[in-house]
Amino acid sequence: MPALVPTSYSARVVWLGYQPVPVEKLVITSEPLQEMPLSFAGLAGEVHAGLTRPSCSRVLKQFPRGTEIRNVRQLCVVSVEEMAEVAKTLGLEAMDYAWVGASLVLEGIPDLTHLPPSSRLQGPDGVTLVVDMENLPCQEPAVTIEQVRPGQGKGFKAAAKDKRGVTAWVEREGVLRLGDEVRLHIPAQRAWRG
Repeated sequence: MPALVPTSYSARVVWLGYQPVPVEKLVITSEPLQEMPLSFAGLAGEVHAGLTRPSCSRVLKQFPRGTEIRNVRQLCVVSVEEMAEVAKTLGLEAMDYAWVGASLVLEGIPDLTHLPPSSRLQGPDGVTLVVDMENLPCQEPAVTIEQVRPGQGKGFKAAAKDKRGVTAWVEREGVLRLGDEVRLHIPAQRAWRG
């Protein structure tokens, strides 16, 4: 049996985003793209690009802050469906994906935030992203939303709990384009019983 199993799930790429370097403190300024050429280091020039990164608060129990580690957070992947729920909770007519620092917005995969780690999202030309894990809600989108919609950003962290999407890294280079279909592949293993 193969270690990865193609599923019947696919999703359409509805938004691609780029966060240029440098980034203002606590404010997200993503720019929309028509296509995203991805190397093993991610999207060239983007704030999250690189083969390695300094460790952050997410891995303090494993490494001192600033330790150079493998970059498995090259991309932020969110779903249209989950972001619509977050927007509704915040009282927004719609979510601007730039506000949440999305790299890739997909439509069509249910419960995207809880995809199993090591799942793959594979594009038409073979470009393949590996899901690292759930992307926990952080303060930057809340601050960004609050700046453009005063009174509506403060509740972002609570509203986005279990709906913030996943982080991913590039396993196979290629190009993602608006309108592309990506297919979901999942690990062929039972859930961990710890």
